[in-house]
Amino acid sequence: MENKKSNLKVLLTTIAVLVVLNFAGNFFFKRFDLTADSRYTLSETSLNIIKEVKEPLYVDVFLEGNFPGEFKKLQTETQQLLEEFKAYNSNIIFQFVNPLENEDEREAVMQSFYERGLTPLNVTLDEKGKQTQEVVFPWAVVTYGNKSTKVPLLKNMMGASTAEKVVSSVQHLEYAFANGFNTIVKTKEKKIAVIKGNGELHDVLIADFVKSVRENYYIGTFTLDSVSKSPQNSLKALKKYDLAVIAKPTEAFSDEEKQVLDQFIINGGKTIWLVDQVAMEMDSLMQTGENLAFPRDLGLTDMFFKYGFRINPDLIKDIQATPIALATGQQGSAAQYTQYPWLYSPAVYSVSNHPVVSNLDALKFEFTNPIELLKNDIKKTTLLSSSKYSKVIGTPIEVNLNMVADQPDMNEYKGKMPLPVAVLLEGKFHSVYENRVLPFKEDSFTPIGKDNKMIVISDGDVIKNQLDKNYQPLELGFDKWTNNLYANKEFLMNCVNYLLDDNGLINIRSKEVDLPILDKEKVYEEYTFSQIITVGVPIVILVFFGIAFTFLRKRKYSK
Repeated sequence: MENKKSNLKVLLTTIAVLVVLNFAGNFFFKRFDLTADSRYTLSETSLNIIKEVKEPLYVDVFLEGNFPGEFKKLQTETQQLLEEFKAYNSNIIFQFVNPLENEDEREAVMQSFYERGLTPLNVTLDEKGKQTQEVVFPWAVVTYGNKSTKVPLLKNMMGASTAEKVVSSVQHLEYAFANGFNTIVKTKEKKIAVIKGNGELHDVLIADFVKSVRENYYIGTFTLDSVSKSPQNSLKALKKYDLAVIAKPTEAFSDEEKQVLDQFIINGGKTIWLVDQVAMEMDSLMQTGENLAFPRDLGLTDMFFKYGFRINPDLIKDIQATPIALATGQQGSAAQYTQYPWLYSPAVYSVSNHPVVSNLDALKFEFTNPIELLKNDIKKTTLLSSSKYSKVIGTPIEVNLNMVADQPDMNEYKGKMPLPVAVLLEGKFHSVYENRVLPFKEDSFTPIGKDNKMIVISDGDVIKNQLDKNYQPLELGFDKWTNNLYANKEFLMNCVNYLLDDNGLINIRSKEVDLPILDKEKVYEEYTFSQIITVGVPIVILVFFGIAFTFLRKRKYSK
């Protein structure tokens, strides 16, 4: 009788605790992340973004089907992250879809995915020596109302194994989805001006950059030609923009144009400078085989000096170089191409933890110049630099394609320091026309600005996309001659987001996730042992506890 009362008391207490917890759960919400790296803890930025989701937001994830274990890991991590988003906002609805489930529609589906920019990936399934080819679409599509955007789930990393790509991709999953949600939920506010009038890159050569930026910001052309007629009105109009992009100017800026840009910066306007201080074009070199590289005077030296940096009119030659493809013969009726390392085209890797370049893959630079940092009150952060096996080549100098056959003398590169090629400047900039006669009268002239920031890149070709045979723009960073995809686009988008980001989205990129990956070779070598450990041992443990429990129960109630 005592036993029954005790059991009843425990039961009633348990029921009461459960009722109280459920009642409290209606008023308090808390999830606990027990992972060492807080993998499933959403940042405040992500939470603020999904708070704005007031109606169903649909996420279609195409990571479904038969693919290697690494992609299964990416699939699992994606699902768990989306479950976190859904836990905080039930309007987020997601599903995993196999786009190639119906074999009859396979070709049509793949074509439609290509047209939408959802490029598939061919992977090899290797199970105990048997290899098969499968197609994987590492993408998700987010739809909110009548707007949709694509979310890349797998980061491109040249030369990396699939496992390494997956680890890097998992680190960027929260940023990828938060950025996608932000793109379709948040109304555009910030305005970007693409500066024209001084021989900048043609529109079709920056088309992919403009297309990508347009998803989150208003972007338009701003021509400085009007400055000569009405500089005051030009400055007034430019001040309405939040960011100015100056993409590879080739003609000198007048003093009036410089004053307009200077006062735009002093009054808080952000800028991305992509400047070549040496006149040298790869396209013309490929046509003629040789060309003269010589300094280019853009009239910006005094302006840059005042801001705290100088772009020297030299070229960087780097052993860590990207390849170029040169015709070396004929194979039938088609030209045969061979790839050679081109030392004037550095492969630039990030070694900084800054959110703009954190975990960034290689970038392709071309005839880039070294940036010299000068002493002043402006904070300077080197975002990208050449390798420690690079050196400066003075100009003018003749550049010849036959240089690919030359073996570099490593002694010339020993003891060299990395050379900055992309720099972030932050602080209160001083006007270049401080204590000087103004090129044009301006009642609102300000000599010292408010806190501001700009990014300087000593190569205009970083923003330049190639064209296909129909003269249509290819993806920024893709080299059609070598079929390599570089991280130029991701870097530039990060630059824009960092300069204009007022909700901290870019900082999510710094999140570090430690994913343990199985050693496939070791697993194959110890396949039977692995099966025993993962399958056999748990069963043995369950049987042991079952027998022990039965024995103790019989012993207890047999008395």
